[in-house]
Amino acid sequence: MMATSAARVFIVITGFFALCGAGVLLSLIAPRQRQGSVLAVAGCLAAAALILAGSATLILGENFRQPLWSLPNLGTMTISLDQLSAVFLLVTGLVLFPASIFAGSQLKRRSSPTGRVFTVLLLALYAAIGLIFISGDAFLFLLAWEAMSIFSYLLIVFFRKQNNDASGAGYLFLAMGEAGTLAAVLGFLLLGVNAGSLDFAAIHAAAPGFGPGVRWAVFLLSFFGFGVKAGLAPVNFWLPRAYAAASRAFVPVLAGATLNLGLYGLLRVNAGLMPATGSGPGLIALIAGTITALVGILYATTENDLKVILAHSSIENVGIVVTGFGAGMIFVGTDHPVPAAIAFVAALYHLVNHSLFKTLLFIGAGEVESQTGTRDLNKLGGLIKWMPMASLAFLVGTLSISALPPLNGFVSEWLILQTMLRSAELSSAGVKLAFSLAGAGLALTAALAVTCFVKVFAMGFLGMRRRDENPRVVEAKSGTLVPMFLLGALCLGLGLLPTYVIPALGPAVRPLAGASATDALVPPFFTSSPAHNTLPPAFVQDFQGLGAQVGQNLLPGRGLVVLHRGGAENPVIFAMSPFYMAIILVILLLATYVVIRIWLTRGRSLARRKRWDGGVRRLLPEMTYTATGFSNPVRVIFDAVFRPTAVEDTSESVTRHFRTAIRRERERTYLVDRLVFYPVRAVLMRIARTLARLHQGRLNTYAAYVLAALLLMLLGFLVFQSSW
Repeated sequence: MMATSAARVFIVITGFFALCGAGVLLSLIAPRQRQGSVLAVAGCLAAAALILAGSATLILGENFRQPLWSLPNLGTMTISLDQLSAVFLLVTGLVLFPASIFAGSQLKRRSSPTGRVFTVLLLALYAAIGLIFISGDAFLFLLAWEAMSIFSYLLIVFFRKQNNDASGAGYLFLAMGEAGTLAAVLGFLLLGVNAGSLDFAAIHAAAPGFGPGVRWAVFLLSFFGFGVKAGLAPVNFWLPRAYAAASRAFVPVLAGATLNLGLYGLLRVNAGLMPATGSGPGLIALIAGTITALVGILYATTENDLKVILAHSSIENVGIVVTGFGAGMIFVGTDHPVPAAIAFVAALYHLVNHSLFKTLLFIGAGEVESQTGTRDLNKLGGLIKWMPMASLAFLVGTLSISALPPLNGFVSEWLILQTMLRSAELSSAGVKLAFSLAGAGLALTAALAVTCFVKVFAMGFLGMRRRDENPRVVEAKSGTLVPMFLLGALCLGLGLLPTYVIPALGPAVRPLAGASATDALVPPFFTSSPAHNTLPPAFVQDFQGLGAQVGQNLLPGRGLVVLHRGGAENPVIFAMSPFYMAIILVILLLATYVVIRIWLTRGRSLARRKRWDGGVRRLLPEMTYTATGFSNPVRVIFDAVFRPTAVEDTSESVTRHFRTAIRRERERTYLVDRLVFYPVRAVLMRIARTLARLHQGRLNTYAAYVLAALLLMLLGFLVFQSSW
């Protein structure tokens, strides 16, 4: 029997599936004009159930398991919920709640006769995602995974009449997903055969007895299988096309919720079911994550399509998360539990952050496209004048994804970079070198991310419009503003209060790393904390003068300072406090305002004049700085990566003695295509051409082929029989 608290969580999980089913039934009977309301209400209630279940499991610290049905030769299908699943359930709920509001508003705006089908498919996808996270055995996991893939494909191609590329992008998504699923199935079969069961608990118990060959095979299969879904290089070429083709109502769910499924699979198999026993698998994850992050942000910086930029940025952030996973696996495999706990909690922290600010940005991008009819930054501009509130929320998202303090992206990326420096505790020089290169790659990635999203906001929302005034742009409706501001508030809260987020994520990390991330990163400076007496008095006294205990009479918890302690010679390895940082920033801004407004401009009157446009009578939109021009330095510096080809289109006069027009365009070939798939295609084409020479078109030749094959078969049979 389950404990009382676990039973309540089980009831909430059951309520989640019931709400999804009720939403589907209600959608089938509701009129067309009510489909948006049905989706918004049912989706929000289902998301709230996920938030409640995940939060309760993390707070109460109790897991539950519930057997469902026994299947011949496959064992018993089981649902279970532990702290790791609870983190993913919680972040999924935080994404689906605002995404449902936005999707419902889009259906109301569109009023399409197919809105009922969209509502049914989206709520079914919600149920499939939730089932993946609570699956307690490989069979149920793969069953839910396949359902998720099918529903996602149908939702990508749903509005294919409005988007001609949706069908091709959907087929590519489905094909790559099925290839990854096949690899994951083989990995689970290896685990099941060696453990004697497909149950996750049995696999985890038998994992210490697995040999090196089994471990490497399972890792490589699962890393490829789930890496496809996560968007890791070199199997990420499907992601920009799928995101660009998906409808505005669905892409926030695709980016904020379904992308995490691949990361969950990677972590569940390679850190939860089968913990690392060496540094090899972690090194592969570390290197692959760094390359993925760098490639993703390079292409994001040089793109001009807003949705494609955000898609490549998702690849970048997935790379950052996997780099953190790889670091944690290395530390676990080399018996360094505390750095492993820091690495895993930093990676999970960034996963949560990315889900929130990427959902916010895709909602904003959908609103921009809906009102302007374009996603091209070269054609946008000046939107802040007509959409001030939506622009403000979008600005919060761009600051968060740029990892600027005091927002959430800064905290998680800072922790991951600090984790790279913990490689000093390792003994292998080669592993230390890999960590150093990964840290340098992530630092470059962070710098390029700032460049990328300065371009996005400046070229999209500032300056002047580069198109005519039609279509007319107005402020976004509440169906867009409410989810954007809700997500913006979460981004700000997770940035200001990491000392509350880390203890929430800590229980999920402890079984993976064997140490407490909370004890390693959040010292109990507040005297109200039960663990306060465990700190050395001299240590507390030193930081009391620096304000580490400020706020203890107003706030619960351990404190407001993130700090990793060292030894006696180096008591503080790294430390920071976004909350205090925010207070200092506010004070500096207020002081600057007071100095300028009261002191420097005192006694001066404000005179308004017509702006100077360099002597030009009227500044035309064509004269303004474009997104292409802004990113051109990055394009030039990394020309060796992009390797563009110049295509020339020449128009000549009738006599062909004079050229009347010359147009040159630089076409880029995606790095993964150029280095991986084009060489493979060339080899396959060479083999096909060789085989094609066998086709002579003569009946006698084909008869000779058949006779030769028959003789070879008989000869092989005789040799086999004589040897037997």
